[in-house]
This record gives sequence, C-alpha cells and structure tokens, in this order.
Amino acid sequence: MTQLDHQVHSFGSDVAGSRIFRFIAFLYGIAAYLVFFVTILYAIGFVMGVMVPKTIDTGAEAPVVRAVVINLLLMSLFAVQHSVMARRQFKDWWTQFVPKPVERSTYVLFASLSLLLLFWQWRPLPSVIWSVENPDLAVTLVTLSFAGWVLVFTSTFIINHFELFGLHQVTNHLIGKEMEPPRFKTPLLYKFVRHPIYLGFIIAFWAAPVMTAGHLLFTAVTTLYIFVGIALEESDLVDLFGDEYRQYKQRVSMLIPWRRSV
Repeated sequence: MTQLDHQVHSFGSDVAGSRIFRFIAFLYGIAAYLVFFVTILYAIGFVMGVMVPKTIDTGAEAPVVRAVVINLLLMSLFAVQHSVMARRQFKDWWTQFVPKPVERSTYVLFASLSLLLLFWQWRPLPSVIWSVENPDLAVTLVTLSFAGWVLVFTSTFIINHFELFGLHQVTNHLIGKEMEPPRFKTPLLYKFVRHPIYLGFIIAFWAAPVMTAGHLLFTAVTTLYIFVGIALEESDLVDLFGDEYRQYKQRVSMLIPWRRSV
C-alpha cells in the first residue's frame, strides 16, 4: 500500500467511526434499500406485464437489430456491475475508498440503478413466440410465475434478507456493533437446492402465457447469466468455506431438488 493509499484508508476509517457518519450511513442504507425495493416491485410488473407504465413488451419500438443490440448492452451492463462488484478482489480494493459499513448498500444501489436504466431504455420485440390460448393453463402459468417471485423473496428472508441488502450492516454500524464473521448454514430451502433465489427467478421469467421475442431474449440471456453467476459465486464460497461447501455441493443439487438431502 502506498503512502497515499494509507492516508486515504486512515481518513476513511476516522470518518467511518464518527457519530454523524454512522447516522448518515444508516440513512444511506435505508435509502439504498428503498430504491432496491421499488426496483424489485417494478421488475415484477415489468416481466409479468402488469401495473407498471412500461413493461417488457411496451415502449418505443426500434428496428429489430438495433433493439437486440440495445437490450443486450443493457443486460451486459447489469451483469458486469452485478458480478464484478460482488467479487472479493473488487471489494478489497473498493473499500479503500468506500467505508465498509456502506459497501453492501452501495452495491445494492448500483445494481438497482442499472436495472432501472434497463427498464427505462428497454426496446420491445413484440413478435409472439408462443401464446397459451387455454385460459386455465394461462392462469396456471401466471400463478407459477408469481410463485417464482414468492420463492425469491422467501429465500432471501431465510438466509437474512436485511444483511443481503445492506440494512443489517448499517444498523450494526449505527449502534457500534461488529458484524459477525460469516458462518456456513443451509436453512430450510437450502437443504434441497443450493440456489433457491436463482431458481425463483428462472421460474418467474419462463412461466409466461404469452412469450414475445423481447421477453424470450430477456429470459434466455438472464438464465445464461444466472449460471455464470452461480459459477462465480460458488468459487467464492469454496474459497471462503473450503471443504464444508464442497461437501454441500456433493450433497445438494444446484437448482432442481433431485438429490436426497441428508
């Protein structure tokens, strides 16, 4: 570490420990969480095509090639931000400049903003790939999609929703309590699949009674990114927990609960 880096780090530590910063960090964490909450609610309406002004199949149309390129760039921006900022190496560098208590909130805020940009600039591709005419089957698919979103939210609360989205960190910092070191645990759904959050997203995206070309592009690319994200995340978890996580991988399936949990 250079002398300048050391000075920046020392200055950051002094600021992070002050009372006023703790309160500001707490407010910042709440604001970041509220932005996330609005974003995820909008995402549900965006994908399912309900209750939001602009959905995955509405908005200003563009020539097909231009629309595909713009949409791929928007999804790539989110994927790069979401993956790079989650890596331990980036965090080690990033927290030289961003106080550690708000690192997670900042990550959540940036992810939310990149998604909001995607919703705003998304170009619809309205060509219909499939359309379910049977009303009972259509309702079943909508219900399944909603169940996928429920699975996403439920899975976050099972592991610690507020830590995952930064509120736990800024609250502990406010009251002067240290964060506990990470412990490996597999509560409830995590005994059957390793990534129930990602499973919920896949169900929510694919269970569509009407699948347009734009929706299919979004779903296919997002599903591919989920598998890339799983590989990166599990590499980090192996580094963090070692054989404990390797044994978990052997015991519990990734997304489809076909192995017997013991």
